Amino acid sequence: MIFLIGFDENEVKKIREMLSELKVYEIPQYCKDWSVQSIVEKAEELEGSCNWHLKKFILMHDLKNPQIKEVLAKIKSLNLGKIIFATTTPTSLTWKLEDLLEELIREDEYFQELKRKEAQQKKLYLDIGKG
Repeated sequence: MIFLIGFDENEVKKIREMLSELKVYEIPQYCKDWSVQSIVEKAEELEGSCNWHLKKFILMHDLKNPQIKEVLAKIKSLNLGKIIFATTTPTSLTWKLEDLLEELIREDEYFQELKRKEAQQKKLYLDIGKG
Protein backbone atom coordinates (compact mmCIF):
# COMPACT_ATOMS: atom_id res chain seq x y z
CA MET A 1 0.00 0.00 0.00
CA ILE A 2 1.16 3.49 -0.87
CA PHE A 3 -0.23 6.60 0.81
CA LEU A 4 0.17 10.08 -0.64
CA ILE A 5 0.10 13.50 1.01
CA GLY A 6 0.83 16.88 -0.60
CA PHE A 7 0.46 15.97 -4.27
CA ASP A 8 -1.80 17.70 -6.78
CA GLU A 9 -4.28 15.83 -8.96
CA ASN A 10 -1.90 15.53 -11.94
CA GLU A 11 0.94 14.23 -9.76
CA VAL A 12 -1.37 11.63 -8.17
CA LYS A 13 -2.37 10.44 -11.63
CA LYS A 14 1.30 10.06 -12.68
CA ILE A 15 2.13 8.16 -9.47
CA ARG A 16 -0.84 5.81 -9.89
CA GLU A 17 0.17 5.10 -13.49
CA MET A 18 3.80 4.48 -12.49
CA LEU A 19 2.84 2.22 -9.56
CA SER A 20 -0.08 0.46 -11.23
CA GLU A 21 0.80 -2.86 -9.56
CA LEU A 22 0.29 -1.34 -6.07
CA LYS A 23 -2.69 0.15 -4.29
CA VAL A 24 -2.18 3.93 -4.06
CA TYR A 25 -4.34 6.01 -1.72
CA GLU A 26 -4.62 9.74 -1.09
CA ILE A 27 -4.80 10.75 2.57
CA PRO A 28 -7.19 13.70 2.89
CA GLN A 29 -6.72 16.42 5.51
CA TYR A 30 -9.56 15.17 7.72
CA CYS A 31 -7.33 12.19 8.61
CA LYS A 32 -4.55 14.21 10.23
CA ASP A 33 -5.82 13.43 13.74
CA TRP A 34 -6.25 9.71 13.01
CA SER A 35 -3.75 7.06 13.96
CA VAL A 36 -1.77 5.76 11.01
CA GLN A 37 -3.21 2.31 11.75
CA SER A 38 -6.75 3.69 11.35
CA ILE A 39 -5.80 5.20 8.01
CA VAL A 40 -4.39 1.86 6.84
CA GLU A 41 -7.50 0.00 7.99
CA LYS A 42 -9.88 2.49 6.32
CA ALA A 43 -7.79 3.09 3.18
CA GLU A 44 -10.54 1.87 0.85
CA GLU A 45 -13.00 4.36 2.37
CA LEU A 46 -10.82 7.49 2.19
CA GLU A 47 -12.28 10.27 0.06
CA GLY A 48 -10.82 13.59 -0.97
CA SER A 49 -7.59 15.10 -2.13
CA CYS A 50 -4.20 14.60 -0.55
CA ASN A 51 -3.16 18.09 -1.68
CA TRP A 52 -3.38 19.80 1.72
CA HIS A 53 0.19 19.83 3.04
CA LEU A 54 3.02 22.11 1.89
CA LYS A 55 5.42 19.16 1.78
CA LYS A 56 5.05 15.94 -0.19
CA PHE A 57 5.05 12.58 1.57
CA ILE A 58 4.90 9.00 0.40
CA LEU A 59 4.15 6.50 3.16
CA MET A 60 4.73 2.88 2.26
CA HIS A 61 2.95 0.17 4.23
CA ASP A 62 3.61 -3.56 4.19
CA LEU A 63 6.15 -3.51 1.35
CA LYS A 64 9.25 -5.73 1.15
CA ASN A 65 12.69 -4.17 0.61
CA PRO A 66 12.81 -4.89 -3.15
CA GLN A 67 9.39 -3.26 -3.56
CA ILE A 68 10.50 -0.22 -1.55
CA LYS A 69 13.59 0.20 -3.74
CA GLU A 70 11.44 -0.11 -6.86
CA VAL A 71 8.93 2.47 -5.58
CA LEU A 72 11.75 4.92 -4.75
CA ALA A 73 13.33 4.54 -8.18
CA LYS A 74 10.03 4.87 -10.06
CA ILE A 75 8.84 7.91 -8.08
CA LYS A 76 12.18 9.68 -8.34
CA SER A 77 12.10 9.16 -12.12
CA LEU A 78 8.91 11.27 -12.25
CA ASN A 79 10.83 14.37 -11.05
CA LEU A 80 8.02 15.60 -8.78
CA GLY A 81 10.31 17.67 -6.58
CA LYS A 82 11.29 17.10 -2.98
CA ILE A 83 9.45 14.15 -1.44
CA ILE A 84 9.80 12.70 2.05
CA PHE A 85 9.59 8.92 1.87
CA ALA A 86 8.80 6.71 4.86
CA THR A 87 7.73 3.19 5.66
CA THR A 88 5.35 2.35 8.46
CA THR A 89 6.65 0.63 11.57
CA PRO A 90 4.81 -0.96 14.49
CA THR A 91 5.50 2.25 16.43
CA SER A 92 4.53 4.70 13.68
CA LEU A 93 1.23 2.88 13.16
CA THR A 94 0.22 3.97 16.68
CA TRP A 95 1.00 7.65 16.04
CA LYS A 96 -1.42 10.33 14.93
CA LEU A 97 -0.73 11.18 11.29
CA GLU A 98 0.01 14.82 12.11
CA ASP A 99 2.61 13.80 14.72
CA LEU A 100 4.24 11.38 12.29
CA LEU A 101 4.48 14.03 9.58
CA GLU A 102 6.07 16.48 12.02
CA GLU A 103 8.62 13.83 13.02
CA LEU A 104 9.36 12.98 9.39
CA ILE A 105 9.95 16.69 8.66
CA ARG A 106 12.34 16.95 11.65
CA GLU A 107 14.24 13.87 10.50
CA ASP A 108 14.43 15.17 6.94
CA GLU A 109 15.76 18.54 8.12
CA TYR A 110 18.36 16.79 10.29
CA PHE A 111 19.61 14.67 7.37
CA GLN A 112 19.62 17.68 5.01
CA GLU A 113 21.80 19.53 7.53
CA LEU A 114 24.17 16.53 7.73
CA LYS A 115 24.46 16.49 3.94
CA ARG A 116 25.16 20.22 3.92
CA LYS A 117 27.91 19.84 6.54
CA GLU A 118 29.47 16.92 4.64
CA ALA A 119 29.50 18.98 1.45
CA GLN A 120 31.19 21.85 3.32
CA GLN A 121 33.82 19.46 4.71
CA LYS A 122 34.57 18.10 1.24
CA LYS A 123 34.85 21.62 -0.14
CA LEU A 124 37.20 22.57 2.69
CA TYR A 125 39.47 19.63 1.95
CA LEU A 126 39.40 20.43 -1.77
CA ASP A 127 40.25 24.09 -1.08
CA ILE A 128 43.16 23.05 1.19
CA GLY A 129 44.44 20.74 -1.54
CA LYS A 130 44.56 23.64 -4.01
CA GLY A 131 46.92 25.64 -1.75
